[in-house]
Amino acid sequence: HVQLVESGGGSVQAGGSLRLSCTASTFYSRSYMAWFRQVVGKEREGIAAISMYDDAIFYNDSVKGRFTISRDNTKNSAYLQMNNLQPEDSAMYYCAADSRYGGERYWSLASTYRSWGQGTQVTVS
Repeated sequence: HVQLVESGGGSVQAGGSLRLSCTASTFYSRSYMAWFRQVVGKEREGIAAISMYDDAIFYNDSVKGRFTISRDNTKNSAYLQMNNLQPEDSAMYYCAADSRYGGERYWSLASTYRSWGQGTQVTVS
């Protein structure tokens, strides 16, 4: 499995910004990288995904216009720029990669991805 290392979480006030980074130990050209978040007691929620081999990008409606996912294939990395953060964005954020499938139907399903990062906490007050 691909090893993923995340960074960039922290605590901010409402309206603030954070940038999450995720670097994979291996580059899989035919894969998506994605960000999920989870609050204790709730299911893991797909936030954004980006294809590493074409222009496909997907967002959860709750973050459209505020979050931007990007990639750097030369660094095996994906990023999540989070602007105008709100208290409801507080969660543990996870990077995912090595997807079994792609496209709108599958990007937000946790079962699509074989590899996960350890998580980074985002707290918005």
